[in-house]
Amino acid sequence: MTSSTSTATPVKHAFTRQVEEVQTPKSDINALILDYLTVAGYPNAAAKFSSEANLQPQQPTSAIQQRVRIQKFIHRGEIEDALQALNEIYPSILDNDDSLLFALLRLQLVELIRDCNNSPDRDISTALKFAQTKLGPKATTKPEFLEDLEKTMSLLVFPQDDDLDPSLAALLQPSLRRDVADQVNQAILDHQKQRKETAIRQLVQMRVWSEEVTRKEKKKDLPEVIELGFDGDDADRHDSIQNGHEPMITT
Repeated sequence: MTSSTSTATPVKHAFTRQVEEVQTPKSDINALILDYLTVAGYPNAAAKFSSEANLQPQQPTSAIQQRVRIQKFIHRGEIEDALQALNEIYPSILDNDDSLLFALLRLQLVELIRDCNNSPDRDISTALKFAQTKLGPKATTKPEFLEDLEKTMSLLVFPQDDDLDPSLAALLQPSLRRDVADQVNQAILDHQKQRKETAIRQLVQMRVWSEEVTRKEKKKDLPEVIELGFDGDDADRHDSIQNGHEPMITT
């Protein structure tokens, strides 16, 4: 008896065939890439790509560089420099956004506490004075400000080498710097009358929402898994997320 292996091509789902028939204009793809490079803060790449793709820059290179410079200060924990740069370039942002100012000052307090906990004598006087003069008056204006300040001050009581409560340990993680840097980036973009989120992120969010509605509410037949259509395997994407960065969309 002779055995044979089937070489029949799997039948594609009707939805998949329809998707493959859609021809997205290259100009639309290029516009999405330029938008990503601009909003995410890649000034040199944005300038080069806009030139090569024959697209009008969404922002001057200098404006993107200013945003990136401030974000780098925050990522390095140099909050005083970030505040100074913000006040010099965009003075009205912090004047009109109490929550953003408090987030920056709170992060500065975290950095001061980190420094004092790492010093041999653990001198907390600088952190205490900063909390009393800069954050204390603001904390009384909103309950959430007071709660955040009290939680941050708890770091003075528990040394960093102890098993901290997860909510306290999170204050010392790089993710807090990233969150505040993202808030500042969005505030600057809003001040500049620019999109606060990349268009590709909004499209992905819309796609996820529409798939959920179609499956659960419309009860339409869809493939079990619908790929986003990005090149690269899942392992690469997982590694990027684990490192605290979102994968960059390239040509």
